[in-house]
Amino acid sequence: MKFYTNSHPFYCGIDLHARILYVCILDNEGKVVLHQQIKADKKQLLNLLQPYIGNVVVGVECMHCWYWVSDWCEEYGIDFILGHALYMKAIHGGKAKNDKIDSYKIACLMRGGNFPLAYVYPSRMRATRDLLRRRTHVVRHGADLKAHVVNTDSQYNLPSQSLNLKNISARESLKHYYDDPVIQRTIELDMVLLDCYAKELKKVEWFIEKQAKEHHGCYLSLIRTFPGIGQIIGLTILYEIGNISRFESVQNFASYSRLVKCKAESAGKIYGSSGNKIGNGYLKWAFSEAAVLYLKGNDKAKAHLNKLQKRMSKGKALSALAHKIGRCVYYMLKNKTVFDEDKFLKG
Repeated sequence: MKFYTNSHPFYCGIDLHARILYVCILDNEGKVVLHQQIKADKKQLLNLLQPYIGNVVVGVECMHCWYWVSDWCEEYGIDFILGHALYMKAIHGGKAKNDKIDSYKIACLMRGGNFPLAYVYPSRMRATRDLLRRRTHVVRHGADLKAHVVNTDSQYNLPSQSLNLKNISARESLKHYYDDPVIQRTIELDMVLLDCYAKELKKVEWFIEKQAKEHHGCYLSLIRTFPGIGQIIGLTILYEIGNISRFESVQNFASYSRLVKCKAESAGKIYGSSGNKIGNGYLKWAFSEAAVLYLKGNDKAKAHLNKLQKRMSKGKALSALAHKIGRCVYYMLKNKTVFDEDKFLKG
């Protein structure tokens, strides 16, 4: 965990909400020079901070509406930092809690060098990353719709169908499959949604691919040299990373990608692991999928997995392979080198 330790004449902590802001400004000695609630409005925020621009740093907790504050600070050349929500215990652990107290605590953390930093994702790629995440949400909902068809067959003790509902012809075959008109209408609703998803997702994927060529250039073709990393997994990895240079070491990258577990230790005793949910879940998913796809039709990869299974269970072996893939991708992007399978399996 990194903390913000730079010194400034003034520190501005903002308790951020969708419609209101509570702003607290401390000077270098810890004296409150401003403590006020305003609407979430750029003009009102500018009126408050105008006298301090050039001498102030603005900090907010990472929540859903920090984008506009970050972009506003960038526009006016104001230093901006983002607080990691899970690490800001000083805000959530107090006896009394309200917006006024929270904004003061944020400013105090900044001034004291205890403000836990989160990554401020570049604004030019942020919307594309969010679109890719939204695509993932829609795909998962589509999987739920397909599972509903299987569950319906089980509910009414109907024979299981070996249909691949990704195909239009398979979805068409279900339009007159059920005798009960109400059940049939329910399944038709699922199929209509799946048809719409299939049509729109192709357009979205093409659009994201076009954006990726502008944002990531050669990295897009480079990362796909790894067997098992295709269009969507490759795009997910690149957009969730943002800039590989922000990771000082491969260990930091593996930790951020949830590919390693951290020991919970006290007084020399180990109590298991902790922080398993801290990090980027999208990268965890991408590398786990890449591990499974890498094994398909790859005898060398299967032999490597069998070697790992001699020391651990199959589940742990797959996790170890995903970790290995994550490390490999880190060095591929860092050094701008293509995948070398012989070197990968020897390491």
